[in-house]
Amino acid sequence: MNYLLTGGTGLIGAAICQKLQAAGHTVIVLSRQREKVHRRCGLSAIAITKLTEIGSHEHVDVVINLAGAPIANARWSERRKRILEHSRIDSTEELVQWLSNRQKKPSALISGSAVGWYGNQCDTPLNENSGGFHDEYTHRLCERWEQAALKAREVGVRVCIVRTGLVLAANGGLLQRLLLPFRLGLGGPMGDGSQYMPWVHLDDIANLFIFLSKQTALDGIFNGTAPAPATNAEFSQTLAHLLHRPAVMRVPACVLKTALGELSELLLGGQRVLPENARAAGFEFHYTELKTALNDILKR
Repeated sequence: MNYLLTGGTGLIGAAICQKLQAAGHTVIVLSRQREKVHRRCGLSAIAITKLTEIGSHEHVDVVINLAGAPIANARWSERRKRILEHSRIDSTEELVQWLSNRQKKPSALISGSAVGWYGNQCDTPLNENSGGFHDEYTHRLCERWEQAALKAREVGVRVCIVRTGLVLAANGGLLQRLLLPFRLGLGGPMGDGSQYMPWVHLDDIANLFIFLSKQTALDGIFNGTAPAPATNAEFSQTLAHLLHRPAVMRVPACVLKTALGELSELLLGGQRVLPENARAAGFEFHYTELKTALNDILKR
């Protein structure tokens, strides 16, 4: 199959790209930096900087859309919010417009989103049919992002939306930032630690995107999270235990709010998200327990 991948140089995108190529598929990666595509995705990935580089005669079977500036890399100033929105919503609208203009359209668009769609929901179990959300910035951002992707249905393209949780990986993401303080014995819960962290192993989330791209009967929303979400306190204790360190350096909520402003919602809020649609569709998570997932990553 021929895949078009946006956001292919990111953490999830690079993993998907490598898995697809290992399976013999052709992968076209849209990126502003060709050299970064080859560095992150391999020399056999086809790097393009504009969608117009794909000729009308070139067939694309599936589009996987993961474009988006990192959400936790800076305080959410009005300027930063515009960057987050442009990189997700505007780029997805441009992608769907490109799809609609093609005579031979891809069969599916598998588009990224995040569990931030639900907002802070404390300990309420949430699945794709829960419907409820807390109206905050992450919800509004993800909702507009999802609606932009769902427009592809109007031109006959199957659309799956993946609401991804906290991705655990050896070479990026939040875990990489936490390892140093935890290894120094300076790790611990954030706030009261009761907020749920809907985590997922990088291998599982990459495999879920690929699974959805091949299951032609599937459509709609899928939570990209492991079946057993953990609280922040449980996560901290498990990570510290595997590193043979204490986890007593609690970070007060007021400190995070002062330092990060609105961005602190990501760390102090939580969602107890369950991947019911993915499991009902037959997808099998390889890493279902937090300790097993962290242990695997720490050994890499």
